[in-house]
Amino acid sequence: MSRIGNKTITIPAGVEINVAKGNEVTVKGPKGTLTRQFSPILGIQVEGTECHVTRPNEEKHTKQLHGTTRAILNNMVEGVSAGFTKSLELVGIGFRAAVAGKKLTLNVGYSHPVVFEVEDGLTVECPSNTEINVSGIDKQRVGEMAANIRAVRKPEPYKGKGIRYKGEYVRRKEGKTAGKK
Repeated sequence: MSRIGNKTITIPAGVEINVAKGNEVTVKGPKGTLTRQFSPILGIQVEGTECHVTRPNEEKHTKQLHGTTRAILNNMVEGVSAGFTKSLELVGIGFRAAVAGKKLTLNVGYSHPVVFEVEDGLTVECPSNTEINVSGIDKQRVGEMAANIRAVRKPEPYKGKGIRYKGEYVRRKEGKTAGKK
């Protein structure tokens, strides 16, 4: 039994869900519009301020689709109403970030700066030299952009330097002098 799939999605005020033929769902809200094609196996019903996802049978694949579809649909509703934000922080001497127009420039200890193009629909801000905020209405694209930025210089376990998510715990190791007596 899919517990996630059976939950109802509450539609906030100002958000509108339209289900077209073939389960193409369009969600409109104050922050924008998202459209996604879902599997035609599942049923998506909108009733007033609630949305339900139903499945036709109890096969394993159908159950998996049921929970995933409901979660993605809920993220679409949440995205167009409130939006998503991922915060990153740079830890290291001389590590800094700057945004100029649609380009994010990272100086993270390499011989050259690393430049990222900011995709349409996403906004990247740097409140300080060592903080980066990625925000947008599509949860997957926000998370993917933040993961790509973090992959430039992952936090290393000995000194803790690198790019990490805000609040992320980096497990520290002792150096090679720890075994000597």
